[in-house]
Parts: sequence; C-alpha cells; structure tokens
Amino acid sequence: MSPFSASASVAAFPAPFAPPAPAVIDPNRASVTVWIAVLAAMIGSFMAILNIQITNASLLNIEGGIGTGVDNGSWISTSYLIGEIVVIPLTDFLSRVFSFRRYMLASAALFAAFSVACAFTHDLPSMIAMRGLQGFAGGVLIPMAFTLVLTKLPKSQQPVGLAIFALSVTFAPAIGPTIGGYLTENYGWRTIFFVNVIPTVVMVSALYLTLERQPMQLKLLKEGDWAGIVTMAIGLSALQTVLEEGNKDDWFASPFILRLAVIALVSLSLFVWIELTAEKPLIRLRLLKNRNFGFGTIAVTMLGFALFGSVYILPAYLGQAQGYNAEQIGSVLAWTGLPQLILIPLVPKLMQRFDTRYIAFTGLMIFAYSCFMNTAMSPDYAGDQLWIPNIVRAIGQAMVLTPLTSVTTSEIAPQDAAAASGISNMLRNLGGAIGTAVLATVITKREQFHSNIIGQSVTSGREEVRDRIAHLTDYFLAHGVSDPAAAHQQAIIALGNTVKHQALVMSFSDTFAVLSFVLAIAALALVFTRKAKTNSGSAAH
Repeated sequence: MSPFSASASVAAFPAPFAPPAPAVIDPNRASVTVWIAVLAAMIGSFMAILNIQITNASLLNIEGGIGTGVDNGSWISTSYLIGEIVVIPLTDFLSRVFSFRRYMLASAALFAAFSVACAFTHDLPSMIAMRGLQGFAGGVLIPMAFTLVLTKLPKSQQPVGLAIFALSVTFAPAIGPTIGGYLTENYGWRTIFFVNVIPTVVMVSALYLTLERQPMQLKLLKEGDWAGIVTMAIGLSALQTVLEEGNKDDWFASPFILRLAVIALVSLSLFVWIELTAEKPLIRLRLLKNRNFGFGTIAVTMLGFALFGSVYILPAYLGQAQGYNAEQIGSVLAWTGLPQLILIPLVPKLMQRFDTRYIAFTGLMIFAYSCFMNTAMSPDYAGDQLWIPNIVRAIGQAMVLTPLTSVTTSEIAPQDAAAASGISNMLRNLGGAIGTAVLATVITKREQFHSNIIGQSVTSGREEVRDRIAHLTDYFLAHGVSDPAAAHQQAIIALGNTVKHQALVMSFSDTFAVLSFVLAIAALALVFTRKAKTNSGSAAH
C-alpha cells in the first residue's frame, strides 16, 4: 500500500471507526499467564513443605503399619528432609541444565509418584527410600516457586507474590499435622500420601501451558561444580542425620553420631572453601556479603528454627504430656494455621504504607511473645489454654515472612534470584532441622533437671508426701488392690509418675523460652538491614 492510500484510508474513517491503537503493555503489571504460572508453582511449594510435617501427628500409626519401633520411625521424617535439603541448593544448576520448565514439570510429577509409592510400602527400608526420593523431588518446588516471584513479577507486584509464598512456608507446616491427623484417624495413615495427587495434576497442567519452553544445556554438566556438589551432598546429609538422630543416641556418646559429625564438619568446610574459590561455584556464597541479603538470611534461618521448632514442640507436648490423638493434635494446631489465610493477603497492603523492616520486626516480636506466653505451663495446660497463644502466633507469623523476604531480596539482581533462592530456602530448612534437634535435646535435658529438683523435695521425710502416699494407698485398696503392701507400692509409683509428668511439662515450657530468645536474635539481625525498595523498578521477564 502506498503512503497516499494509507493516509487516505485512515482519513476515510470517521473518528469512532478509526483503527484501535496497539495495546500498551504495563511493565508494572504481570500478565494473566505469568500469574497462573506463579500460582501453580505455589501449589508445589505448599505441598512440598506440607509433606515435611504431615507425618508428624501420625508417626505412631505409620510405625505400627510398617512394623517398626519409635526409635527407627523418626527416619520417616529424616529421610524426607535429607532429600529436600540436599536438592534445594542444586536446583539453580539443574534448572539451567535441563531447562526451568522441563525440570519443574518432571520434579512435580516424580514428587506425586514417590508420595503414592510411600502409601504402598510395607517395611522401614522401602519407606525411607521412597520418602527420601519424595523429598529430593519435592525440594525442587520450593526455590523454583520463589524464583518465579523474583524473576517474573515486577517489583510493584512482588509483595503479593511473596505473600502467597509465605502462605506455603508458614501455613503449610501449621496445617500439615491437622490434615495428617484427620486422615489418619478417619481413613488410615496411608491416605495422607494420596493428598498430593490432585494438586499435582492441577499444578503440572497449569505449568505445562504457561511456562515458556527453553532448550536444555547439557553442556553445562561438563562445567558443573562437581566437587562442590559432592561435598555439599555428603556434608548436608551427614549433618541432617546428626541433627535428627543425635538426641535419641545421646549425641557424641554415640560413635555413629560422632563419625557423622566429623564427616559433616570436614565435608562442609571443604564445600565452603570450594565455593569461595571456584570459577563457577554451585552456590554463590558471595551473595551473603550483600548487607540486606546477609543479615536477612540470618533472620530467615532463625525464623526457620522457630517455625519448624514450634510445629515440632506442640504435637509432641499434646501427645506426650496430654495424651491427645492425631486428630485432636491437628485441631489444636489448626488455630496456628487458619488465621493466616485471612491475615497474610493483607500484608502487601501494609507494605505499601509502612517500612517493611518495621512490619517484619513487629511480626517477629509478636511471634516471640506468643512463645513467651507458654513458658509457665502446668499439667492441666492443654488445647483450651493453647488457643490464645496460637492465635497470637498466627498473627506474628503472618506478618513476618513476606516483608522479611522482601527486605532480604531487595538488592538481589534478577539474574541472581535463583542462586539467592537456593541459599535462603536451604538455610531456612537447615534452621528448622537445627531447631528441632536443639529443642528435642532441651526437652530431654531439662526434664532430667526438673525431675531431680522436684525429687529432692518429694521425700518420705515430709508430712505432705506421707499424706499423699497414704491417700493414694487408700485409693488403690478401694479400687481392686487387696494387698496393702502392693497398694502402697502402687501409690509410690503413681507419685513418681506425677513428678515425671510435672518435669516433662516444665521442660516443654523451657523450649518456648528458647524459641522466644531465637526470635529476638532474628529481630536483632533485621535491625542491621537497609530500607527495602518494593515499589520501584521491575524484574526481568
């Protein structure tokens, strides 16, 4: 068409019929396709984190189902965590080798497949293998969801994406025992491994349609930091095993734990040296020199300690000290998770009006206060008494992760997002593993301490003790024990059990004091960060 005819054709149309101007793409708003991909990835992150805790309230049932004891049953959780914590740092490298889309789709499908395989296991070795493989596949989904938020969403919309990610990180651990307990009590423990199937189908379908295709770069395998990969895998696996099994085996009194601790120390020391000297390191540890990312990661690690630690303590306390079953435990913990569904979506609005550091600091202190509320528990302190502290904890948790993540990643360039995601998510999960191990040890040691202190007061030389034994003896004589000597012995045993129960409750109180202290450290680390810019600029698409 000539210039003349083109201008004539435009002029021939009255204004209402003029050809529409081309649509202007708003760089500050992500497309619907991008949001579908982000939301689908969040399903994967949620399910991967949910499966860390979903077996906690049901371990006794699973142990009985596969014919193993309580001591060995802890490997059901340990194997999953080992697989997850090893693969998270590998995700950036492997997603570049096999392409982001292909690696995420394959990992999601394998995650569901290994989950179903867990339901059909009949012995401990096969359960450990399937849970380890499930963790290795599922661990990929956590940093990849995080990476999508940082690379596909513009800066102005990243708080919304981070809020959705926060739901998976804080809501999933809280609601995991609830879902697991309900399914176990009503439909059997094997059903908890089928909950991943439908969400995974939805996720894979959405990601298949929305993620852009990219070629594989298998040549990167030749350039891989294999020395770093090997030392990291050995070191993290050994460290995770030490943390999970140490308390049960009395830590370094066990030759097995001592050997693993040495292996972990040597391997991780070599790993850090390799990463700081390699030309193309597996993990760019130098990112931690960035002020906000460095101090923010310290806070994130402490937060992982408290998040996973509190989800470990509460089911343990309700089961051991109060005799709750799996479903009852789940119903109590639900009040830590459900309020977050309402509160977390409101956090991006707060971030538009207030400095994100202040919001995160406030959330950490509220979380710490909720733990402090449980530092004076008594033997009758159960689900009803935990209701208010759990609501306060939910408020604190809802206010923490989104602004904290925003501060931590505010100075990270889009091309470094995947590497930063791997470091942050690995250390948060490692913080959780350390937290669980530390708190389990605190419970054991403080129970012994309180038993000794109380036992020094409960002696036959005290009149109130003799009166209590006499009343208990009369009780047993009135309830079927005909021999006075046997009734007296039963009374002494009952009094001893009362002392032990009181000591156990007091030891759990002490763990909440530890959590308060750790969260205070996280808040202190946040003080050293710079103000985050959340509404300017845009991430690379």
